[in-house]
Amino acid sequence: MNPETLLDRRRFLAGTAQGMSSIALASMLQAENAQNPNAPRAAHFPGKAKNVIVVFCSGALSHVDTFDYKPELIRRHGQPLPGNEKLVSFQGPNGNLTKPLWDFKPRGQSGKMTSDLLPHIGEMADDICFLHSLTNKSNTHGPAENVMNTGFAFDGFPSMGAWVNFALGSTNQNLPAFVALEDPRGMPQSGPNNWANGFLPAAFQGTPFSSTKPIKHLQRPADLSSQTDKATQNAVRFLDEQNLNSNFPGDEQLSARIASYQLAARMQLTVPEVADLKSEPDHIRKLYGADSANKPKAAFAENCILARRLIERGVRFVQLFNGAYASGGRINWDGHSKLKEQYDVHGEILDQPVAGLLKDLKQRGMLQETLVIFATEFGRMPMFQAGTFGRDHNPNGFTCWLAGAGVRPGTSYGATDEFGYKAQENVVSPHDFHATIMHLLGLNHEELTFYHNGIERRLTDVHGKVIHDILA
Repeated sequence: MNPETLLDRRRFLAGTAQGMSSIALASMLQAENAQNPNAPRAAHFPGKAKNVIVVFCSGALSHVDTFDYKPELIRRHGQPLPGNEKLVSFQGPNGNLTKPLWDFKPRGQSGKMTSDLLPHIGEMADDICFLHSLTNKSNTHGPAENVMNTGFAFDGFPSMGAWVNFALGSTNQNLPAFVALEDPRGMPQSGPNNWANGFLPAAFQGTPFSSTKPIKHLQRPADLSSQTDKATQNAVRFLDEQNLNSNFPGDEQLSARIASYQLAARMQLTVPEVADLKSEPDHIRKLYGADSANKPKAAFAENCILARRLIERGVRFVQLFNGAYASGGRINWDGHSKLKEQYDVHGEILDQPVAGLLKDLKQRGMLQETLVIFATEFGRMPMFQAGTFGRDHNPNGFTCWLAGAGVRPGTSYGATDEFGYKAQENVVSPHDFHATIMHLLGLNHEELTFYHNGIERRLTDVHGKVIHDILA
């Protein structure tokens, strides 16, 4: 090329324009490349919810002691359950009907009756849609957790967050699209099954975070300089691209692994800022209860703050666990023996942080596009187990609730019988629950499928109906 042409203004501007266009086009093509699992993808139709936070109470929170007010249960306290006088449930025979162990009071303008166990959440009743007729097909914690979070009782199926990640991708290329926040006291009984990818590509699994534990393998080794680290990343990126494009074109597993490593490298720069909860002002920490002298409560409150910070920065789906696996309900909601004593501890940990999360999302204008889900694996019986001061497992009817994007606030849907034993009005299956959540995200649960072992699999199996009555 004649060097003088480089000084030609017209050719210089033309070349610059073509170069910038090429860069923009390459960026667009990369974002749309099907081999990039982190690329944002369009929903089936415009959804009201852009983000999701799931608060999951591991151990089975008692609905009759929290949100499902049953005056007849109070009136019949000490009497046998009519028609089920010799009922045998998960752990054996049951005693007589036992009224709620905390008083119920009307809350908010809606006058929703909720118990004094969770008064802060009760104060937010006008922003919540309560579903009082949930059911589960398992009465065992691990399989029931699986059902509520994956749609199936068995291990090996994709979690709800993985399906959403698979369908919609990420809006932030520097953080995972799906994050699971373990309870500071430990993991739930079903553990990583709750956020696993199952048979979906590995890139769509949840990434476990916690406010109390650093992310594993995120920091650069102390004896490795940043220059060497960057050079290594560049070399590996070159080799990965050669491998993917030349040797194994279209290999989804390789593509997912490459994307995961690249995301991990970017997370080295972004996660420290996200996890820096010291930057939160004192009034916000107080709102959540993160300033509490109760250490488990303060730690869970910080997880709730972290959930909001992740959503703020474009993380699409956050799973927030309350309660960890341990026999006897010592650190979860499995109140078989001393329910009053145990729940007084757990209620203090759960109540203010979750209410603070709702209030904070609302005051920031984030609740309009963030769907908050409050769930548990099943409920508990309206009587004590024989010879104990606790309630047995009850998958026949229990309460979950939704708040935020696209949900009718200050309402209740469905009902259990007059004692809280069985769902009898507008019965909701886990598949209905999941179908409704997908709908709020702009996803048709019947069209969201993945071919595996000869079957077009989906989160809702071959079931599920959207609960249109609770939609705003």
